Amino acid sequence: MKIVVISGKGGTGKTTLATNLSKVMNLSYVDCDVEEPNGHIFLKPLIETTKPVTIPNPVFDSNKCILCGKCTEFCQFNALAKVLTDIKLFSSLCHGCGACFYGCPENAIEEVPRVIGHIEVGKKFYKGSLNIQEPMGGPIISELNQMVHEDAIFDAPPGTSCSVVKTLEGANYAILVTEPTQFGLHDLKLAVELVRSMKIPFGVIENRSLEQVDMVRSYCKEASIEYIYALPFSRTAASTYATGKLLIEDINFNNHFRNIKDIINKKMKGVLS
Repeated sequence: MKIVVISGKGGTGKTTLATNLSKVMNLSYVDCDVEEPNGHIFLKPLIETTKPVTIPNPVFDSNKCILCGKCTEFCQFNALAKVLTDIKLFSSLCHGCGACFYGCPENAIEEVPRVIGHIEVGKKFYKGSLNIQEPMGGPIISELNQMVHEDAIFDAPPGTSCSVVKTLEGANYAILVTEPTQFGLHDLKLAVELVRSMKIPFGVIENRSLEQVDMVRSYCKEASIEYIYALPFSRTAASTYATGKLLIEDINFNNHFRNIKDIINKKMKGVLS
C-alpha cells in the first residue's frame, strides 16, 4: 500500500500530516522532498544505513575522440558542447541517460558514476537528500520507490513538478493537503489536475481550517472531489510544530488524526479490493 501526501504549494502542512499520519497508522514514512527533507525533525529516527545515489556521467578518451560532435547532437539536455580541442561536459545538466555513450561512433566515452545525493534508512523511515547545487532530485526519488517494499506514506515535494510525478508513480491513493487561502485553492486545483491525469484515487484534507471560510469545501463539492477532513486552525498546533514535536502528542489533535486514520483505512479497503 502506497499513500502519497502532496500539496500544490509549500507551507500547507503536508509534512505535518504525513509524519503524524504515518505514526498513527503505523506505516513507514518516506521523505521524497529531497531538496529540503524535514520529516526527521518530528519523527527523530535512528539512522541505520546511508546509501549514496549516483547518475552516470560521460568521460572522454582523448586518444579515441575525433571531435566529430555526434555526442552533442544526441544529448537532449544541452549538457555537452564541442569546443576547439575538447568536448565540454556541464555535469549539472547531465541526466545520465547514456545517449552520448551509445551514440559515439568511436567508443570514446566511458560512463563514470557521480554522487548527487544519498538515502538514509531507519526503522520505518526513509529519507532522500539532494546534494547542494544539484538540480535533479528525480533519480533519488526513483531509488526510494525501488527500495520501499512495505506499506508506507510518501511525503512528496511541494508543487506539481516532475519530482512530484515520480513520487506519485505506483500510488494507490493520494491525499491532497491545502489551506483556506486563494493561493492554496489555486494550487490545489493544479494538484487535482495532476492526480486525475494519472488516474490516482484521491481526497482533500484542509489544514488550518476556519469555520467562516468555506472556499475549499465549496470547490470540492462543485468539482465532485472528496473532502476528507478539516484540521482546525490552532495556536497550540503552531507552537507544537515549532518545537519539533508531533501534533498527536496533543490529545485533541491525536483524536483528529485517529479520525483521519479511520477514514483512510476505509478508503484503502475499497481501493485495494
